[in-house]
Amino acid sequence: MLQSLDHLALEVKYLDRAREFYTTRLGLPVERESDTELVFRAGETELVLRRPRAVPRGGLHTHYAFSTPPSEYDDWWARLEDLEPVEHSFGSARSLYVDDPDDHCVEIGEAGDGEGSGLTGIFEVVLEVAELDRAEDFYTDLGFGVVDRGDERRRVRLAGPMDLELWEPQLGLADARGGVHVDLGFGTADPDDAVANVRDRACAVERVDGGLRVLDPDGHSLTFE
Repeated sequence: MLQSLDHLALEVKYLDRAREFYTTRLGLPVERESDTELVFRAGETELVLRRPRAVPRGGLHTHYAFSTPPSEYDDWWARLEDLEPVEHSFGSARSLYVDDPDDHCVEIGEAGDGEGSGLTGIFEVVLEVAELDRAEDFYTDLGFGVVDRGDERRRVRLAGPMDLELWEPQLGLADARGGVHVDLGFGTADPDDAVANVRDRACAVERVDGGLRVLDPDGHSLTFE
């Protein structure tokens, strides 16, 4: 069983430019850094910004979503207004969308129980997949559950430690795209049990410190710890 989203890694070209956006515009402090990575935290999830020096690289043009208390949403809009955010509503919940300097589509949405302040977590990640049915089978066998399907677009929304959307190549809201070779990390009770149902369909499975790393059929890297 997947218990948490431990990390999301994105690829960036220039660490100094990425640092400026994520610290100044989004208010995330740097937890640690090296010559090739910056690591921030949103709730239980580490957001890793990584230069393309090794594999796993980190996702390209990844759409993902931060949660924020409803009471702070208007403040985020004012803070980012000069970036001309796009807004969409989902029932009573609002979300704004802006692009970071590396073309990742960053969503900030009213989510959660109103506790905390700032960006309180990552509640959605979108992956691009070549064959939706194959990807859906893979991720439901990891324990995600289907909650919604696209009517006009080939997409499916799954629920797990965060919401996971699988999109065949397309432009979504705010011209967002699903990420390519995204690097995700999950907390589990037992890494071997977590991957048992997909081991025969994974492109690769390797042991890493503290767990297992799996390459899914679309080239996304999944680490289970």
